[in-house]
Amino acid sequence: MFPAACSTTLPLSPKAIDHDRLTQVMSRLGGAVVDPLLWPELMESICAAVGASAALLLQSDVRTPDVPRTKSIDEATRHYFANDWQTKDPRAIGFPRMMAGEVVTDQDLLTPEQIRADPMYNEVLFPFGFKWFAGIGFWADSAAWALTLQRTQNEEPFDAADKRALARLAPRLTETATLATAVGRVALSSMTSVLEKVQRPALVLNRQGLVLSCNAAADAGFDQDILVRNRRLALRDKEAMAKYHRLVDLIRSSPDGVALPTEPIVVRRAAKPPALIRVLPVDGAASSVFLGARAMLVFSNLSPPPPLDAKLIAQAFDLTPAEARLTALLTGGLPIHAAAEKLEISLATARNHLKSVFFKTGTHRQSELIRLVTMLG
Repeated sequence: MFPAACSTTLPLSPKAIDHDRLTQVMSRLGGAVVDPLLWPELMESICAAVGASAALLLQSDVRTPDVPRTKSIDEATRHYFANDWQTKDPRAIGFPRMMAGEVVTDQDLLTPEQIRADPMYNEVLFPFGFKWFAGIGFWADSAAWALTLQRTQNEEPFDAADKRALARLAPRLTETATLATAVGRVALSSMTSVLEKVQRPALVLNRQGLVLSCNAAADAGFDQDILVRNRRLALRDKEAMAKYHRLVDLIRSSPDGVALPTEPIVVRRAAKPPALIRVLPVDGAASSVFLGARAMLVFSNLSPPPPLDAKLIAQAFDLTPAEARLTALLTGGLPIHAAAEKLEISLATARNHLKSVFFKTGTHRQSELIRLVTMLG
């Protein structure tokens, strides 16, 4: 059941804009550059200054349920996205005018009769007590966004004087959002660069599951089993791909506050040892809503470690040069048939070498041998 308050008709309550208070809020917007979690609090303050009851941020072309908003419109927003109203909101036609610098209201876009009859107003706004809308367009780098404000049915609609006052917000919002986007990119780059220095492949996903960035260690390790194609991670291992799809579905459908799975995804490969994908959250400036980063994927065993020096292996275990070269390749992750090809010997010869290595090292399986030899590193 929707709140009964929507059907109650009360005298309209005038809402005067407090210009001094609005100026104070505008001076605090910069805090959201480094701490995106401040947006709901800042939007509450904007509402208090301009006589609105609710606010949320919407992007013009990519809209997701986790947009920053005030608590007062949380339930209506969930209903809005759950019923796909973001794709059929009649107010969307006002975006070009907003981005041209105009503060747009319901009356600028629809007649009173259209508002009364419109399904979105009747299913999303009116049932939750909202009616009057004002949209302020701004840029986050090259992406078009709007701060949307709502007044209730028992408050006055936004008038021309309100629109002039709200227009002051647009340049400050553009400045804040563009800076937040740039700072977020630097933060993401720093995160992946740190992992690059310790040779840990990593990439970052946005809220649509697309790859935002990828470090050089990941690029170097991708092959036909694990690769990025058209900004999407592709895994040849069908079971691993199914688990990854479930992760992407969760990223798309859940708000930033929901924890992502911590269980690593095991990716089996044809000619290499299995790789692991671990999921890490993105937070701080890197989690800016305008950048859209949602998760970092860190790969283990994507690229086999460089083989140990064959001379060192020969000396440590009293192996012949041929036995040591084979052992070095096996320890580096190559299967025996690939190692035989690389050494230009037959598979039978390679197996004979391996039997001799087992005897000299006191091991019985290739996995035992690799563990033993790896300790030299």
